[in-house]
Amino acid sequence: MSTLACSLSEWKTRCELAALYRLIAHFGMTDLIETHITARVPGPETHFLINRYGLLFSEMHASALVKIDASGHVVEPGADPAMNRVNEAGFVIHSAVHAARPDMHWVIHTHTAAGCGVSAQEHGLLPISQHALRFFQRIGYHAYEGIALDTDERQRLIADLGGHQAMILRNHGLLVGASNAAEAFSLIFYLENACKIQIAALAGGATLRTPSLTVCERTARQFESPGEQSAMQLSWEAALRLIADSTNDYSR
Repeated sequence: MSTLACSLSEWKTRCELAALYRLIAHFGMTDLIETHITARVPGPETHFLINRYGLLFSEMHASALVKIDASGHVVEPGADPAMNRVNEAGFVIHSAVHAARPDMHWVIHTHTAAGCGVSAQEHGLLPISQHALRFFQRIGYHAYEGIALDTDERQRLIADLGGHQAMILRNHGLLVGASNAAEAFSLIFYLENACKIQIAALAGGATLRTPSLTVCERTARQFESPGEQSAMQLSWEAALRLIADSTNDYSR
């Protein structure tokens, strides 16, 4: 149970975000203490939750998340600065997405080997697997401009994201956004595995087989069917069972 003074809706968001951090760690999509997952706090204020900088994703729990404003500044800082340490530079990408896409309450950014590998391939994500076809003509690409410290980059990043929910940051990594935790998890899980499949397929050296454009588009549309939301929720609930640990509860 939390000792934080927050609404029930904020606490629910905190628990789901902490679980998402744990799942990203569980599936090996971490980069030590780097990269971030953010969630908008329900309510009229423009506030977000982000990881306390310095904690491993596997250590994350609900009360360890830090509330920040749209500029990445800590809201209601406590007496101990270490308890509210955040990487403001790491929020540059997230703040741009949250500001431009109010439908994206949850944003995940990763630096995995497979994701970075595909981000460095000129052809980008190839339509060679069912996982990849979820993103067929539904993914943006943003050119690398260095470590994301310059707020001027936000406009170009948002222009490249467009109306998509996923983007490959060239020579950098992956990014997805969604309206809820279950969908955000599903998107990054599929995108990460699509990249793993592509790296493996290219490593084999054989000629790759690509479905027809008609089949590619049909498959992408199948992923957009109404029933997919229910499937994503079921997958989310199943994934939560993977990180259930009474001795190290993420919802504390």
